[in-house]
Amino acid sequence: MEQQKIGNFLKQLRKEKGLTQEQFAERFYISSRTVSRWETGSNMPDVDMLIELADFYEVDIREIIDGERKSENMDNETKATLKKVAKYATEENQKRYKRLSTLLAASIALGFVCYLLFGSNYIGVLYGTVPEDICDNITSFTSGLTAAGLVLYFLHLLGAFDKVGQWKKKCRENKR
Repeated sequence: MEQQKIGNFLKQLRKEKGLTQEQFAERFYISSRTVSRWETGSNMPDVDMLIELADFYEVDIREIIDGERKSENMDNETKATLKKVAKYATEENQKRYKRLSTLLAASIALGFVCYLLFGSNYIGVLYGTVPEDICDNITSFTSGLTAAGLVLYFLHLLGAFDKVGQWKKKCRENKR
């Protein structure tokens, strides 16, 4: 897949519609920076976005992927298959989001409970009963776990896991 060729084709299609990058971005609820990255070939749209783009520009998805116009129209079976793939990708993303949300909530709850049990002299229920160094170790561990949960959650929100996946895929393709 030639990303620059695809980007140039997306730019050509947008200009044929008479839209600026900002107008296009508003239409699809994305940033103009994202549009710019697509059109320069540094990033590519997700599969579900490709379907929307093909519908919007009234072109075949294969034309977008190839970066040039074809004469044949996309048959409905292929379009239905691509929609299923997009739905699958969205569902997988939602599952990951739920798992990370659960991890975050659990780590925060665990951190709070451990702070109540082992925390400072004034709050920790077991602080005087359990040796001080054990209380400190448990509190430090749960604080670290909570921080790790927060970091993973925000990395997911920023799309870092998707970028890592793209990087791995690019590395595999370069090895071939």
